Amino acid sequence: FYSKDMILEIVMISNINMFSFFLYFFSTGLTVCYSFRLVYYSMTGDLNCSSLNMLNDEGWVMLRGMLGLLVMSIIGGSMLNWLIFPSPYMICLPFSMKMLTLFVCIVGGLAGYLISLMKLYSLNKSFNNYNLTVFLGSMWFMPYISTYGMIFYPLSYGQVVVKSFDQGWSEYFGGQHLYQSLVNYSQILLFMHNNNLKIYLLMFVFWILILFNFLLFF
Repeated sequence: FYSKDMILEIVMISNINMFSFFLYFFSTGLTVCYSFRLVYYSMTGDLNCSSLNMLNDEGWVMLRGMLGLLVMSIIGGSMLNWLIFPSPYMICLPFSMKMLTLFVCIVGGLAGYLISLMKLYSLNKSFNNYNLTVFLGSMWFMPYISTYGMIFYPLSYGQVVVKSFDQGWSEYFGGQHLYQSLVNYSQILLFMHNNNLKIYLLMFVFWILILFNFLLFF
């Protein structure tokens, strides 16, 4: 979009309620927040900019398109504003409301930095009494009476079926073994086609040797 500041200033002079006003500025703060977090995680810290990365943009194929995007991103919004709207309008706001956008951006960036420093793990107190937690969290004796007793035999039978058929004779005579056999035969045929002249000459030499031995001993 053309200008975030201009959009927020238009929101300030518009006749909207306080909830919509809050949502506009809150979404702007969140935008700055995740943008700052992206920069923080991608450009700071260890092993984020190693020597194997390509750090120059010398490809003119990409630079031409990027230059066009750069020019249009700078002057495209103002050109559309001049062409679409019939007459320009002036936004007159007090200094506090003018600085509100900058304040929201600064607070959003600070919030993103603080969230980036936050630890994403915490100690689970339930592991201190693990057995009691499992017993109280598993409906006491209900799983052993209902679920485990009913599902044990079907699961055992399924394990036997999977081991005997899917991973046993069915797998050996089925899809994977047949596919592997076809791949091996195809590789052998490909080798023979790529070396047919060598194989022919080698067989010719063998035939001459056999014929020579036959004439020599008989």
